[in-house]
Amino acid sequence: MNALKHLLLAISGFGLLSVAGGALAQETPTAAPAGVKLVEAKAVQDLQAKGAVLVDTRKASEFSEATIKGAISVPYDPEKSAKDAGFDASQDKFDMSKLADKNKEVVLFCNSGTCWKSYKAAVVLAKNGYKHVNWYRNGFPDWKARKLPTE
Repeated sequence: MNALKHLLLAISGFGLLSVAGGALAQETPTAAPAGVKLVEAKAVQDLQAKGAVLVDTRKASEFSEATIKGAISVPYDPEKSAKDAGFDASQDKFDMSKLADKNKEVVLFCNSGTCWKSYKAAVVLAKNGYKHVNWYRNGFPDWKARKLPTE
C-alpha cells in the first residue's frame, strides 16, 4: 500500500492522501492556514476553561450523537467545494451568525485530519475578521480517544 500511496501522491500533486474505509481521502494540511492557530487537545481544554467557544463543524446528526462537552453545533454543510487548501468557500454554507463576537477565542473541530469542515470553517472565519481562530485538526476522534469529557 505504501508504494501505491506514493505513486498516487506523485500523480495527483494534491498533497497527502490516506486510506479511510478502503477509499483514498485527501488529508487536510498539517499546518494552520493564515490567521489560524493549530491546537492540540490540551490547548483546547485550556482555551475552553478560559471561555473559548468550541465549534463542532460536523453535520448536526453527528453532533447529536456525541460531541465535546460544551461545544456548539455550527455545521459546515453542505460542503460542495474541493477538499483542497485552495477551496472556493462560495460553494459551501457556514452560518457565522452564532459566532457574532469576532474578538472571542473560537476552536473549530470535526472528524480528524481527513475531515475538511473545520479547516474550511477556520479559513472562512479568519478571512471574515475573526481575530482568535483555533483549529483542532485531530478533532473529536482524538478527544474521545483521550477519554476527555463528551456529551
